[in-house]
Amino acid sequence: MKRFIACVCLIIVFAAPASARVSASQIAIVINTNDADSRLIAAYYQKKRGIPQQNLIEVRFPAGQNSLSEKVFKRVYRQVKQQTPQAVQYYVLAWTQPFKVGCMSVTSAFAFGFDKKFCASGCKATRLSRYYNSDSEQPEDELNIRPTMMLAGSSLQQVYAMIDRGVAADASQPEATAYLMNTSDKARNVRAWRYPVIKELLSDKINIEQVDADVLKNRNDVMFYFTGKTKVKAIDSNRYLPGAIADHLTSSGGQLTGSRQMSILRWLDAGATASYGTVVEPCAFTQKFPNPGIVIERYTKGESLIQAYWKSVAWPGQGVFVGEPLAAPWAAPGGTAMKNEK
Repeated sequence: MKRFIACVCLIIVFAAPASARVSASQIAIVINTNDADSRLIAAYYQKKRGIPQQNLIEVRFPAGQNSLSEKVFKRVYRQVKQQTPQAVQYYVLAWTQPFKVGCMSVTSAFAFGFDKKFCASGCKATRLSRYYNSDSEQPEDELNIRPTMMLAGSSLQQVYAMIDRGVAADASQPEATAYLMNTSDKARNVRAWRYPVIKELLSDKINIEQVDADVLKNRNDVMFYFTGKTKVKAIDSNRYLPGAIADHLTSSGGQLTGSRQMSILRWLDAGATASYGTVVEPCAFTQKFPNPGIVIERYTKGESLIQAYWKSVAWPGQGVFVGEPLAAPWAAPGGTAMKNEK
């Protein structure tokens, strides 16, 4: 991780009303027909979430590569747009590779279209997402953005298990804890300054613990786990509740395969339902990583995982989102948000 470059701080604003869950008709699954696992993942997800048949979009590009070229992506993206039903507000990518398009993450490329303003070479700012901390429930209609997540994993069975955890999360109203890790890694602990404010403002919604340590062990109620390390030890010792979100701020956690640092897929192996990491050097700008306060506040108000997680990243162009997008632990049956009460 390169030396942190100071920049304008983004203030956490808690004002959004509780939102209805994202519906199955608003999700389109993008399938690479050259990838046998992609077809299987899409079929499993469609069945588990009731995604309409017309929302399955088939394209073809080389499988098993970490990155797509700008040229190939633009061809694929045109085909996807042509097949996308008007009601679709979000994309789900049914593969683990590729996770990168040129200088962008694959999820941001599908969300915004390929745009080098969302990239940076060196310690520079990138374009702000208009979806950041937005109250929009129709991001394509209102903002011309389709937030995107990957159904990715270290194996096909791990992807199935992640999907199952997302489904199990719905309306579960869990007795859960958000763990905010204040680590010894100064370069990667840059989110910790927010923790006292988050705890003060959001402890009426969920139990929040700031842990001044590099390792969290043997906890059985993990719904949120935010830390900053190149590798995070003992994550398998914890129990992650259905719908749990966990990520570690580091340079290349979003490089799902082949990274010398810990891949975010390790969180999913351990039992989390979603994670986030950058695919190229982010230079420790906090804006390029999830803001824990926004994730916690919006998720506990009833937003779906894809909404709460995506809205928490100001500059998401270099970061990849992996997880089950429709998980909604604090949404009421039928799609409306439950009121948070102690």
